[in-house]
Amino acid sequence: MTTTALGSAGIWTTTAQAQASSSTAASSGKPVILVLGDSLSAEYGLKRGEGWVPLLEKRLVQQKISATVVNASISGDTSSGGRARFAPLLAQHKPSLVVLELGANDALRGLPLSDTESNLMQITKAAQAAGAKVLIVGIQVPPNYGGDYTRRFEAVFSKVASATKSALVPFLLKGVADAPDALSLFQADRIHPTAAAQPQLLDNVWAELRKLLPKQ
Repeated sequence: MTTTALGSAGIWTTTAQAQASSSTAASSGKPVILVLGDSLSAEYGLKRGEGWVPLLEKRLVQQKISATVVNASISGDTSSGGRARFAPLLAQHKPSLVVLELGANDALRGLPLSDTESNLMQITKAAQAAGAKVLIVGIQVPPNYGGDYTRRFEAVFSKVASATKSALVPFLLKGVADAPDALSLFQADRIHPTAAAQPQLLDNVWAELRKLLPKQ
């Protein structure tokens, strides 16, 4: 593993994307999938439509699965930032499924793991209390963070998933950060995956997400 295992250091936001879809998402009658994430889900450094979240929308259409996707991801966001803005998103979009992809920036900023765990736990419980299923998307940090920290950070996501009986994607960047040609799958910053890597990210999420969607 290299520094490519840690995603989301950018400042570009996609708040406008969530706002643009808000007028139709809650009122469309379709199940709403709300993605609450950071730059790994916010198309940082990519052309619009190339990220794994837009690719998810296309896959739903291809498989004739009726659902609306709202991407509320913001580059640079932390788990505390996601927790602070989650209640309004929950009230506005009324999702039936929340994809929670936060935590990488917590590690990047050296925030306490106990805070990350607490924030993810509270977001998950709030979503469940509102009747939504939750898919927690894990991330890993590179070995230079130290073996003990690396293991404890990785365990945060599985602990929250286990405690809340939520679904879990263990590692969003599996097949990318640990690929033989990993460097070619990352942008120049060696943090954010390229457009070519986005289908793999989607496949990693889809493996668990599909189980939570209504059977067609």
